[in-house]
Amino acid sequence: MHFGEPIDEDRLVALLRPGHGINTLLTADVYGQGEADRLVARAVDGIDRESYFVVGAVGHDFYAGERMGAKGFPRFTQTQDDHAGYLRMATERSLERCDLESFDLLLLHNPDREGYTSEAVWDGMRALRDEGLARRIGVAPGPANGFTLDLIACFERFGEAIDWAMIILNPLEPWPGELCLPAALEADVRLITRVVDYGGLFHDDVLPGHPFPKHDHRSFRPAGWVEEGRAKLDRMRHVGGAHGLTPLQMACQWNLAHEPVECTVPTLIQEPGEDAKPIEEKRAELAAVPRDIRLSPDEVATIAQIGDNKGCMKLKGGVPDHEGAEQPDRWELTPELAELAARWGIEPEADLVPTH
Repeated sequence: MHFGEPIDEDRLVALLRPGHGINTLLTADVYGQGEADRLVARAVDGIDRESYFVVGAVGHDFYAGERMGAKGFPRFTQTQDDHAGYLRMATERSLERCDLESFDLLLLHNPDREGYTSEAVWDGMRALRDEGLARRIGVAPGPANGFTLDLIACFERFGEAIDWAMIILNPLEPWPGELCLPAALEADVRLITRVVDYGGLFHDDVLPGHPFPKHDHRSFRPAGWVEEGRAKLDRMRHVGGAHGLTPLQMACQWNLAHEPVECTVPTLIQEPGEDAKPIEEKRAELAAVPRDIRLSPDEVATIAQIGDNKGCMKLKGGVPDHEGAEQPDRWELTPELAELAARWGIEPEADLVPTH
């Protein structure tokens, strides 16, 4: 995934192997064009199938589509007419690589506008669950932040089918993910939150002047993000410390304190340098996150206030500041989305645009 230092495959498999407090694996078929799935197969080899939970994700067509540089492979809705047929094929191949008969949860990975709105797509997802290829189904917006109104609209339209969704949320990025929480709660959709570590800052080993390796995905972040993030982390550090929580554990607890959130997925990164924290230590720290919520509502609010990032970036999906032709990850705000925003108390021109 191009974060930090590469580690050898045996070490990665050991890190992924269920047990020692973590029994959930999340994969996506496009990661390594199937190689991540094969690592899952190695990681779960010989373990009782009912003792771990595997989340799969399909949606990027790397079978027939051509990679578009940093933008990655196209969504299957751009390359395939038979949406249900593609979803079945991709899921079956992913399961075969993982050496599994079914996913515990299958996510529609990084959909475009059609993916959020198409009856054919969601009929195809339902069919995968009905036929046992997935026990539960859901949606994973991304990879960048946004898709707020599109996700809420998807909950409203297909909520009876959606068991889980995945959003970006952490104490330094409460916006815009927090805007989706009421809709998820009303639709009875449980949430997985990713990027809980905020680019590694909550692992507490990314400091000002950090030497990011060449091609590290975090190099796309704006200049000064480490320094600004560290300053905010230092202001909220005492909140977790009062409960014996490390910064990463505090971030996970903060996420889990929001009612629809039931799973957190930080990125475990091996940073460069001989003195860097070993990735195995980060896994153990994650496994030790207390199951009971230690943070009070006032502490949750204090952390959110310190980490407030509203308006810090251009968002993806249907937004009022989009110009030009529709893109796979960005499009104009439609009248339907504007009406939805009003119903949920969201003001697109104030709540979904960059201000700084």
